[in-house]
Amino acid sequence: MGKEPHSVDLDDLDRRIIAALRADGRKTVTDLAKEVGISKTPCQIRMRRLIDSGVIRGFRAVVDPASLGLDHIAFVEIGLSHTHEKALTEFNEAVRRIPEVEECHMIAGSFDYLLKVRTLDMRRYRKVMGEKITNLPHVATTSTFVVMEAIKEVNG
Repeated sequence: MGKEPHSVDLDDLDRRIIAALRADGRKTVTDLAKEVGISKTPCQIRMRRLIDSGVIRGFRAVVDPASLGLDHIAFVEIGLSHTHEKALTEFNEAVRRIPEVEECHMIAGSFDYLLKVRTLDMRRYRKVMGEKITNLPHVATTSTFVVMEAIKEVNG
């Protein structure tokens, strides 16, 4: 969110490097180079190019939210009262400041945004909804869908 899309020319070797790092971002350059079938220096050069071009945006620890007690997930449809550019910008900037909003996507459909909200429990979700989400700029309508069980998640 927030960055203009850009196209980077990737060859098969770049794609293999990316796939290997997505599977294990802690892999050493030496191990990565062996896995994709090149020597260490060319592997480092390709990794640097992928990082500098923004294809690889960073490396981080993937934490199990449930182990932190954050296993309540709700998806929230947001309908805005206005969708002119200024309203969209104001909404986008404000929603980024809510730590409980794990994801925010602008949607083409019967509503404007879809949020993924993660909290400790329903009581805390209700507080986030009442104090933060409904007070976002230009919010006219909301509809909440509570997750009963996560079957597949990006980092899960």
